[in-house]
Amino acid sequence: MLFQGKFTEGKDAFDNRITKLFGIQYPIIQAGMIWASGWRLASAVSNAGGLGLIGAGSMYPETLREHIRKCKAATHEPFGVNLPLLYPDIDKHIAIIIEEKVPIVFTSAGNPKTWTSTLKEHGIKVVHVVSSSKFARKCQEAGVDAVVAEGFEAGGHNGREETTTLCLIPSVRKAISIPLIAAGGIATGRAMYSMMALGAEGVQVGSRFVCTPEASSHEEFKNIILAANEGDTVLTLKELTPVRLIKNEFYKKVQQAEDACASKEELEQLLGRGRAKKGMFEGDLEEGELEIGQVSSLISSILPAGEVVKDLWDEFIVTAESPFRY
Repeated sequence: MLFQGKFTEGKDAFDNRITKLFGIQYPIIQAGMIWASGWRLASAVSNAGGLGLIGAGSMYPETLREHIRKCKAATHEPFGVNLPLLYPDIDKHIAIIIEEKVPIVFTSAGNPKTWTSTLKEHGIKVVHVVSSSKFARKCQEAGVDAVVAEGFEAGGHNGREETTTLCLIPSVRKAISIPLIAAGGIATGRAMYSMMALGAEGVQVGSRFVCTPEASSHEEFKNIILAANEGDTVLTLKELTPVRLIKNEFYKKVQQAEDACASKEELEQLLGRGRAKKGMFEGDLEEGELEIGQVSSLISSILPAGEVVKDLWDEFIVTAESPFRY
């Protein structure tokens, strides 16, 4: 076997550092995506044996509290919250997470030293998302319990290094000793197997879970993902915060502005406020920001989140038994 861990319960579960850390059946984590990952999606993934995450980045503090409470009512399995550290009301979010006794927090877009010790003092397991070995080492020094290494293929906000997941995972594996989760371009069990063969101990899956009934993203956004082909997404807005988008009219405006050497201030004005909500939550496919990963070209159906988890796991098992069969 090429990866660390072992099948248990007749291959209906897996035992390694990630499943032990979170108390889950499968080393499959649903990414906490803005405008997609509410309590319905998170609870469905957790009920299916993975780890569901509520995406706090698009929520006001009291909205986050509501989703946490509804998730608790919908599942007795572990779940967590994904928290971008650049969120303006971060202190209020942290307070709610502690008050509501959320067991797991995935942080991103900021310095893990800022809040990791506070969360861990309250018994919360902390995982941070990075895009390079350098920042993975800093996370380990900050005391996080695990790291998500997210490659260039991923949707949404991305690293400036543009390192692909295939190159990133073995590099980060050499750099740290704590548990490692792979993200970016993973939507199948075969991809999951390949990441774990490279040194990951679990996978974080985003784009595939957007195309589920439980995801709160707009149906039109889901449909445009199903129609996406190779090359239909692009990493843009690198002068601000790099983000991978489906090409549409808004993207064309961004490209024209960048070609004209627009300043950072001009790009901020073009981006405006609520552009992601307009696209992914309200379904404006022309003027909205449509964040999704390169792997969207492999997604061809809308399936319940529980079936997505099952399909990933079943294909992972088949690949582990015969990795060269396709």
